[in-house]
Amino acid sequence: MEVLRRAFQEGMRPDPQALVDSIPYCQFLGIKIDRKGTEITTILPYAEHLIGNPILPALHGGVIGAFMEVTAIVQIAFETSGPSLAKPVDITIDYLRSGRPVDTYGRAHITKQGKRVINVHVEAWQEEHTKPIAALRGHFLVAGED
Repeated sequence: MEVLRRAFQEGMRPDPQALVDSIPYCQFLGIKIDRKGTEITTILPYAEHLIGNPILPALHGGVIGAFMEVTAIVQIAFETSGPSLAKPVDITIDYLRSGRPVDTYGRAHITKQGKRVINVHVEAWQEEHTKPIAALRGHFLVAGED
């Protein structure tokens, strides 16, 4: 990832939107970043191709899961400023509510950071932050400083 390498070499934090824009699947999903200082909120704008169940209609569970994984990886990249993207080791997703056909938001919090593994908690919500539609708990492998 050129965006990460450049930021790492310059000793800067990577631009989260440039990072997301450099990943083709993120472009397909249409993920956007809203950054206020060090707080990053990811946005999954509603699009018809994200629907998994047209009868309800509801967002595809895989889209929600991928969105939350990207949210975690972007937060890790922003906070650690490493030379490469974190790799998922173990992810658990709790689907709490049906994802309606509206914009979805996500925010990640690093709960523990070791030398090689980072634990992250992500919540995705739609209209009310207090009513998440899904939550992710994951362990991600990061490059060491050998």
